[in-house]
Amino acid sequence: MFKDKQIFSWAMYDWANSAFATTVLAAVLPVYFSKVLASDLPPQQATVYWSYIIAIALFITALLAPFFGAVSDHTNKKKFFLKLCLGVGVVFTGLLYFVKTGDWKLASVFFIIANIGYALSLIFYDSLLKFVAKKDEIDRVSTFGYALGYLGGGILLAINLLMFSFFKDSSFAARLSFLSVAIWWALFSIPLFLNVPEPDVPKKSESKNYIGESFKRLLTTFREIRQYKQLFIFLIAFWIYNDGIGTIIKLAAIYGSELGLSATSLIGALLVTQFVGIPFSILFGKLSAAISAKKCIYIGLFVYMLISVGAYFITTAYHFWILAILVGTVQGGTQALSRSLFASMVPDSKAAEFFGFYGMSSKFAGIAGPLIFAAVSQMFGSSRLSIISLVIFFIAGIIMLTFVDEKEGQRVASLSV
Repeated sequence: MFKDKQIFSWAMYDWANSAFATTVLAAVLPVYFSKVLASDLPPQQATVYWSYIIAIALFITALLAPFFGAVSDHTNKKKFFLKLCLGVGVVFTGLLYFVKTGDWKLASVFFIIANIGYALSLIFYDSLLKFVAKKDEIDRVSTFGYALGYLGGGILLAINLLMFSFFKDSSFAARLSFLSVAIWWALFSIPLFLNVPEPDVPKKSESKNYIGESFKRLLTTFREIRQYKQLFIFLIAFWIYNDGIGTIIKLAAIYGSELGLSATSLIGALLVTQFVGIPFSILFGKLSAAISAKKCIYIGLFVYMLISVGAYFITTAYHFWILAILVGTVQGGTQALSRSLFASMVPDSKAAEFFGFYGMSSKFAGIAGPLIFAAVSQMFGSSRLSIISLVIFFIAGIIMLTFVDEKEGQRVASLSV
């Protein structure tokens, strides 16, 4: 699809980090948490605790995201900070190998730190998008990255699933899976660091007081946000609907575990999601050229509404598999086009800083979904009503998205220095 070495090397980080997103965040760790780490707790209580753990990780990331973005913009060291966050994520993901029965508190600490490293690394990775892709191919490059991510994450998840069949001790297989993620993530990140150059963006100041200068830039960004009105409106819309998407991704496996579905069924269904996502991510990229990225996002959010309602009625593994397939049809395309639509309205000189806000909005706002999920579950003693309550995020997101004039946002960004 793309012959450019820089584009392929950039997209390989999607391949690399998706191992964490699939095995640790979505599939194996939530189930391992419910069935092993927190086995002394009732299944519903384990779901509640996992929801709170997700919220804590998102909260800390949201606090750090704009600061890291501003510092990297000021120092022109996006790749350096990407490498730093990658290192933190890889190390603490590897440490999950050592957590066993009853160690849910220690595992929570390791996971929170690893997830912070993972989420912050995406700020710098995403901010490189508009420097490796031309303006007329940014949607296709973004969706190509997601498709490659689905493939990479799917391959490792398939290997992890085979581990559960090969080793009689499923606990050991799970811990070995976490170790494999750390190795995979580090290894396949190498092409980006070798072949994607640091963007050459003029500095606004020669001050060596990076922390003070970065803080000033953050305040300046808040003061100037009205200049990027369409970008700001989109951020609010993304803030809302991505909260619903993120909650489904992070809590689907542990929700299924609470309903009594086997670990093999859950991981297998999420594996199907990965491979269904590959062609559909590419399809969304092509479809956006015909009907626009925003309209494609509308389609994705409507399907997510159906998924939330359908999840309430799950009683068998077969039902879970059907919904997993539906998620695969829209997950990558919706998120990739959200990333590229945002990038198209971002001024070049503020790429990492604005992607810091993008990360902050998705992480800070993302706290609400898991918290609401946990609160509703505690209130009613079941997570069925929690999953259906996510519909409100998609409805509100669609409404807010209708107010975004992306062409005006792109025009304003092109005029900014």
